[in-house]
This record gives sequence, C-alpha cells and structure tokens, in this order.
Amino acid sequence: MTKTVKVGGVNVGGGNKILVQSMVNVKTERASEVIEQINGLEKLGCDIIRVSVKDENDVNAIRTIKNAITIPLVADIHFDYRLAIKSIEQGVDKVRINPGNVGGESRLKEIAQALKQNGVSCRVGSNSGSIEKKFEVLYGRSERALAESALEKVAMLEKCGFYDIVLSAKASSVPLTVATYKYLSERTQYPLHVGVTEAGTLKTGLIKGAAGIGSLLLAGIGDTIRFSLASNPEEEVVAGVKLLRSLGLKKEGVEVIACPTCGRTEYDCISLANRVELLTAHIKTPLKIAVMGCVVNGPGEAKDCDIGIAGNGSNCVIFKKGQVYLNAPICDAERVFLEEIGKLV
Repeated sequence: MTKTVKVGGVNVGGGNKILVQSMVNVKTERASEVIEQINGLEKLGCDIIRVSVKDENDVNAIRTIKNAITIPLVADIHFDYRLAIKSIEQGVDKVRINPGNVGGESRLKEIAQALKQNGVSCRVGSNSGSIEKKFEVLYGRSERALAESALEKVAMLEKCGFYDIVLSAKASSVPLTVATYKYLSERTQYPLHVGVTEAGTLKTGLIKGAAGIGSLLLAGIGDTIRFSLASNPEEEVVAGVKLLRSLGLKKEGVEVIACPTCGRTEYDCISLANRVELLTAHIKTPLKIAVMGCVVNGPGEAKDCDIGIAGNGSNCVIFKKGQVYLNAPICDAERVFLEEIGKLV
C-alpha cells in the first residue's frame, strides 16, 4: 500500500478511494471562465483539478479561483521554478513539476522550502517526451529512463526534508506507460498518479487510456487517474468515473449497459442508450441501467440491473431486477423510461 499524501481536503493513496483528475483547457488568467469550468467538472465527478501556470497573469488569478471552488487546485509548472513558488504563495493545494525541465537541485531546494512552509504537496511528473538526457543516454527510451528521471527529483526533494510527494511517469505508448508504473510501484511507496499522456482524440484516447489505466488499476497500481484526451475536459472526467465504476472501484454514479443490437431490434435503442447516458451523467446515486434491443437480452440478461428497457414488437417492456412491471408503446417508451429512472433517483 502506498503512503497517504494530503492534497487540499482529500487524501491521495494509503488505500483511500481512487481520485479522478482533469485539467482546465482555458488560460488560467481568465478566472471566471476557469471557475465555471471547474465547478462543472466537479458535478461530473472530478476530485482534483489542475490549471496551467505559464506567466504572472496566471499566478495572479490563482487566489480568486481557489476561493471560488471546493475541490483541490493544482498548479502545473514547466520551465520556470519561480512560478511554482509564487503559485504556492497564492494558495494552490499542490504543484506539478516536470523533472525534465524544472531545473537542478538548487531550484528544487527553493521549491521544497516553499512547499513545506505552506503545507502544499507536490507531484513529480515525468513524460516520455522530457526524459532527463543522462537517463536516456544510460537506458535509452525505456521505462527505467522514464522512472529514474522522476525518482532522481524525488530524492532531491527528500534531501530537503520534503516527503508529501505524488509520482507520475507517463508515455503516449500504453506498453511503456504500464511498464514504467510497474517499475515505480516496486521501488517507491509514494502515491501514483496514473495515465497515458497524449493519448489522442476522443475515440483513440479512450481506448488507450482504458487499456493503460485499467490494466494498472486491476494490478493494484494507481491512486489517482487522468484520461488525457484531445477533447473537452468533461469527457476526461466522465471516462475516469465510468472506468472506476466498471472496475468495481467506485460505487457512486450510474452505469448504463446496452446490448450491441442485431436484426431482432425493432426500436432505436442505440439512440436511447446514448441519451440515458448523457442525462444521467451527473447523478451520484449508485444505479445500474439496462437499455436492451429485444427480449432475448432483456430482462433476463439484465436481471441484476436496477431498471431496464427492452423492445418487443410495437411495445417496450420496462423491468426492475429482471421483473417486468410496465409496458409502453414504442412512441412513448423513452418518456416513460426516463420518468421511471427519475423516480429511482
């Protein structure tokens, strides 16, 4: 089990629940837009949020943002260690630094001092695109080079007496990402932030993220996760929540199951399944909902679901725990079904 690191009002690692993260895609200086996006992401299930800090204007917006949100705020820092220190002074809950570009031991020492003085945690996050040159020379572009690039900076922070550390080491390659996290999990007790970086567009990124993050979580590796998608941050949060739900690692929220359809399907259950998923994305109540094409797959195949629907000729049947309790003509089925889901919530 990893150690526990406090990030704002939540605990990362130590057997606590796995936390979902995302990153704002609006420049941080535009505080009102950033706040609106963060609060929307929280409603979808985001536990920790990160903002990029590129310049002084971004730093100056941090306190306003922090005072208007309730989930922990992380400042993402590259290149300029002074921005990390200023972000800490402005009230962030954690800073993320990149070992490949933040600078040497003297700069890390200044960051560590600010972190300790303000009770702020730190994520040391390396990426395959910014491996320390000496490790790439020694080990090539491998899991060892990627992991050791992060571990070296961890050792420097420890030397400064700072231990509130979360680690990440991501690649766009799923096999390299998985191998790197396995390497880290065998060598450190710090909590691990897991993800496949630069995973791609929505469809490709969801597949790569689920393959990489899912396989690690099933192996007991990972304390907090982020899907890195070339899409809206909302998609990242929904994907994270749904992955945890599908792995049995999160009980809250709605799981929608749906059959792949075939020639027996006589109503548009695919569209209905998509609408149900969209309309229930914000619901925290633990529910399992089935949208089935015909009576072959429902209610029998979905008897463990809290509620479900299946088509049957010109009618649909609505069932709970496998027991049919309502019939509705196809033209009214969607309305009736959504009303019944609303009653459960």
